[in-house]
Amino acid sequence: MGAADVVPGVSGGTMAFILGIYEELIGSIRAVGTTNFWRPLSRGRINEAAAAINLKFLIAVLAGILIAIVSLARLLEHLLETQPVYLWSFFFGLVLASVFVVARRIEHWKVSTWVLVLSAAVAAWILVGLVPLQTPDAWWFFFLSGALAICAMILPGISGAFILLLLGKYGEVLAAVNARDLVTIGWVALGAILGLVLFSRVLTWLFRHYHDLTVAALTGLMLGSLRKIWPWKVDIAWIVDAHGARVPTVQANVLPEPGSQFAIAIAIALAGMLAVIILEKRAEIDPHGEKT
Repeated sequence: MGAADVVPGVSGGTMAFILGIYEELIGSIRAVGTTNFWRPLSRGRINEAAAAINLKFLIAVLAGILIAIVSLARLLEHLLETQPVYLWSFFFGLVLASVFVVARRIEHWKVSTWVLVLSAAVAAWILVGLVPLQTPDAWWFFFLSGALAICAMILPGISGAFILLLLGKYGEVLAAVNARDLVTIGWVALGAILGLVLFSRVLTWLFRHYHDLTVAALTGLMLGSLRKIWPWKVDIAWIVDAHGARVPTVQANVLPEPGSQFAIAIAIALAGMLAVIILEKRAEIDPHGEKT
């Protein structure tokens, strides 16, 4: 999830869905904002409070995300600059296969389900084509950016990193992580915590009352997001950020030219698809080797 969240256009929520931990993750996060957690915590009953939010599970997932972000941010930043086609090809394969994996979790396909898949796909297609904005560098905007990005981050198909890019803060946040700028990271993290707790309550309610429709919407979001991670693009317009780097604002997807790069990119995309299939099969088997 952490590795996916570093790249604009790829969602950590997609990885959670593939691995079969998505609903458990959302439910555990939601519990942080309930009295089932705060009442025993206020009375010193730590074990009861920890059980209410599935603390061991949350620590494992969040630790993995943080370790991946810190350890892979520099590498992925380098690959985005030097090998963008190959990196996007891998993630394109991941998300394309994920669309089919997630769609399989819809139990009953109806007209309303198909309509929601298509509507969400169109909405995501339009969203990822929007032009990044010039925005303030004030602390409150980093806080707001964190809150909005985390909501997207836990939605399969909508990347938290892309929302940061859209808000004009992706480069600054990535640079803050690499430079260990704790002030900037702190404001983004505080906003993320608040947004995560509030938004998880909405998602939990939707899964509980409208499971198939919710999964259909998430499937559509993933399908529409493929526009953003198509490997072959040309820059039409761009801006220069506060650090002098050129940030594309308008890009057009183009067809690849036949050649060795195209063949390698296809092979990498197929590797990404295979990785999803393997992850999904592994996620269906519990530690005792039985189907879950």
